[in-house]
Amino acid sequence: MQKYAVYKTETGQYCYRYADSLQQLSGTGFEDLVREDQLPIVLDDRGGYFQFDPNDHHFVEVIESDKKFPLPLDRMFKHNDPAFQLGWISPDGETYSCGYTNHNKCAETIVRTFYPAARFPELTLHNKGWIEVIDSWDGKERRHGQYVHSELGRITRKQADKLFDLGLYEKPEVQALINSCESEW
Repeated sequence: MQKYAVYKTETGQYCYRYADSLQQLSGTGFEDLVREDQLPIVLDDRGGYFQFDPNDHHFVEVIESDKKFPLPLDRMFKHNDPAFQLGWISPDGETYSCGYTNHNKCAETIVRTFYPAARFPELTLHNKGWIEVIDSWDGKERRHGQYVHSELGRITRKQADKLFDLGLYEKPEVQALINSCESEW
């Protein structure tokens, strides 16, 4: 059983391996680098570590798990969050929020949950009819925008309804998708 420190973001939660004893460092590569007086520590996903701070305003809890991926999809990426900005929308209009650089990680988690035999996460979601709301910024604008992307050039009625609820219905790319698909609804 491994320990993990769970942290929150605006779009969900993530976790890093947590160690509060030297024994928990076995097999990590840090066994000979970290002294007992430096514990507890958190191993980041970039090959480093940092001192655990229980007062970090992003810290949620320490959990124990024997799973390779200790947090479920809806904890990692908020499901149907009213504040949805970026992420994935299923053909049924269900949303999973992610940050502007996390679409791939979100896709991996969705696919692991719903399509476990699939090998290529983003391609799988696109082929299953999911659409992506991605960040659009040309480097000059003051604010980032949102761009709705459908790899197949298709959209379902439920996706269109969700985009309406999110205030994205009038975007040119959404209107083009609706115009090409609404006769089939």
